[in-house]
Amino acid sequence: MGQSDAVEYVNINDQPSSPRVHGTRKVSILPLIFLIFYEVSGGPFGVEDSVKAAGPLLALLGFLVFPIIWSVPEALITAEMGTMFPENGGYVVWVSSALGPYWGFQQGWMKWLSGVIDNALYPVLFLDYLKSGIPALGNGLPRAFAALALTFVLTFMNYRGLTIVGWAAVLLGIFSLLPFVVMGLVSLPKLEPSRWFVVNLGEVDWNLYLNTLFWNLNYWDSISTLAGEVDNPKKTLPKALFYALILVIFGYFFPLLVGTGAIPLDRDLWTDGYFSDIAKVLGGVWLRWWIQGAAAMSNMGMFVAEMSSDSFQLLGMAERGMLPEFFAKRSRYGTPLIGIIFSASGVVLLSWLSFQDIVAAENFLYCFGMIMEFIAFIWLRIQYPAASRPYKIPTGTVGAIIMCIPPTILICVVLALSTLKVAALSVGAVVIGLVMQPCLKYAEKKRLMKFSTSAELPDLHGPEQESVDSLLE
Repeated sequence: MGQSDAVEYVNINDQPSSPRVHGTRKVSILPLIFLIFYEVSGGPFGVEDSVKAAGPLLALLGFLVFPIIWSVPEALITAEMGTMFPENGGYVVWVSSALGPYWGFQQGWMKWLSGVIDNALYPVLFLDYLKSGIPALGNGLPRAFAALALTFVLTFMNYRGLTIVGWAAVLLGIFSLLPFVVMGLVSLPKLEPSRWFVVNLGEVDWNLYLNTLFWNLNYWDSISTLAGEVDNPKKTLPKALFYALILVIFGYFFPLLVGTGAIPLDRDLWTDGYFSDIAKVLGGVWLRWWIQGAAAMSNMGMFVAEMSSDSFQLLGMAERGMLPEFFAKRSRYGTPLIGIIFSASGVVLLSWLSFQDIVAAENFLYCFGMIMEFIAFIWLRIQYPAASRPYKIPTGTVGAIIMCIPPTILICVVLALSTLKVAALSVGAVVIGLVMQPCLKYAEKKRLMKFSTSAELPDLHGPEQESVDSLLE
């Protein structure tokens, strides 16, 4: 964590963070860890396809090696940039400070849309886990009404306050992970280590394998859009990211180790929900119900965490003058009222997409956004080496560039494996963002909508265009 450059650093410890409603409580480290956990993971529900795609050995190796290539660099960049710019808006502010407000807006549009697409999945998965016990939730009007009702309830939880969401994430996280610890204990007499080493490189579905790994191990940067709501983010954020990284890797690897080692391999059975079948074989019906309940609760946790990030991102963009002023409106609980309404509406409108389309489309948009984050990170390292970084990755500029190479290669592979349909839809969404920003600027110029930049935030683009200097001085 060293500050190794031979230069004098500017102190920004007294710099105000994002404007907040007085009297609202900030998020402490434990709820922050579980908010990150749910932004990224939520437990092992959804990793089953990695075994189906590549077999036990590659699935286990994937959840050990992939975090080193992807998760660790993304988490480190989030820690450095999130403490450098401790305000709501997160990666939007990073890109804007490095590349200008136009590209900052594009970053915000792609990341927000990616998050909303992702969130459209969770009410559907919640009902999928319950339909075995309540068949009426399988299809038709009962399922549609149940999905709408669930979306409303979880959206209301977000409205009531981020502190409530954070502590709910803690309780849901413990409930979701505990049955896998129990499953591991009851599996001990049946474990056969030789099953972990089964591999057949000729029968690997690389597209499914990589998309499954990527979907389950990204979104580390999402927590940056809540930095203005965190208690002492310059110290709390790096610690929370570190502990969340350990929790996420353990939450994936241990259940896979148990499931592949205790049950004879049938790759065709390894699809969403298979862990509940494994639980029944190993522990009985009671453990199966616990796993199914944990899966349903996990989807609730992922929904509220993702919506918090998406809605506060819109608030942060409005505070920066990138969106109309009404997006900066807070409820009496300090939550971004209009951002929550827009994010919930997006979830409802996109809920018709299939699971495969949702995962592929959000991965595609997310990749574009990550490329801009890497560029912004390296550009700020080169242009402003003396800028205060309360947490700094202990490497120089060359090391920072080298660290970004493996995840960039991975991004190119994921994009190359995308289907034509997903690519067309995603590129169309990008084009909408390219056009939307000039339209909003025109509306501002003609005074069709009111825009304003919060006076409590440092100036990113002053008259001299010394964006980071003006932020830090």
